[in-house]
Amino acid sequence: MTDKTYSKSDYGRVAVLMGGLSAERNISLESGQAVFAALERKGVDAFLLDVQKDVLSRLQEGNFDRAFIALHGRGGEDGVMQGALEVLQLPYTGSGVPGSAVAMNKTMTKRIWQSCGLPTPRFTELTASTDWQSVCDQQGLPLMVKPVHEGSSLGASKVKKAGDLKQAWESAFTFDSHVMAEQWITGKEYTAPVLGDSVLPLIRLATPREFYDYEAKYETDSTQYICPCGLDAAMESKLGELALTAFRVIGGSGWGRIDFMLDEQQQPWLIEANTIPGMTSHSLVPMSARQAGIDFDQLVLRILDTSMNRDL
Repeated sequence: MTDKTYSKSDYGRVAVLMGGLSAERNISLESGQAVFAALERKGVDAFLLDVQKDVLSRLQEGNFDRAFIALHGRGGEDGVMQGALEVLQLPYTGSGVPGSAVAMNKTMTKRIWQSCGLPTPRFTELTASTDWQSVCDQQGLPLMVKPVHEGSSLGASKVKKAGDLKQAWESAFTFDSHVMAEQWITGKEYTAPVLGDSVLPLIRLATPREFYDYEAKYETDSTQYICPCGLDAAMESKLGELALTAFRVIGGSGWGRIDFMLDEQQQPWLIEANTIPGMTSHSLVPMSARQAGIDFDQLVLRILDTSMNRDL
């Protein structure tokens, strides 16, 4: 991302894409409204578009100059919308088609990380014909079970007994036909926001719940967001470099977030990548940006800047 400063006229007409048809629609509506409000405060000529099946015709009719993608989940974060915008030759924020598609697929992301020698927990994909006991024997208990293509921890659950694995798969299967079981890591959870070529201050997530699930993310006040995260500067820098590498090797660009665990031996474990993180009142990237001295409106403009030099 360039360090060039743009005027509001440089951006032209900006379509803020929100909503969509995924399971994360409601969170996306909140993100889009917040982004739109920030752009309006900065004097940018912005327009809200609730993405439905007619979105491409609306984009063509609107004579937009670029799109700020505030969509979460499938159809918006997985490369589909990015590909459509490239066909329309409409510059957009964030990662391109390959990086978006890979990051949305948790098992593909983990396979790339493994191939690059980056630390990520063991995993296996589950199907109706899976030998449940064998998975538990091979991976160990407890396990984290989650849909491969969903965000916001939708459909995710912790499995402590082999007899509960099939039920956890069935629950995740209601969100996605592709489901994975992942080695459980005991330790502290962190997230590393990426903005351009930099990693913003790490955030430690602490919840009294079993894990940082949907309720912990969006519905409870008991979750703690600790920033500064409490690690010494050298350790935070090292983990930031790991996160930036993990983001880049899957094709991530512009902005995003890498979630990871730090186990009891201080070994990091990469969990997943997010190429369009939330921009709500509970969201992590704005929180980290504030710690770095970047207010919400500035952050939105910095993200919009990622659309300015995209080759289509």
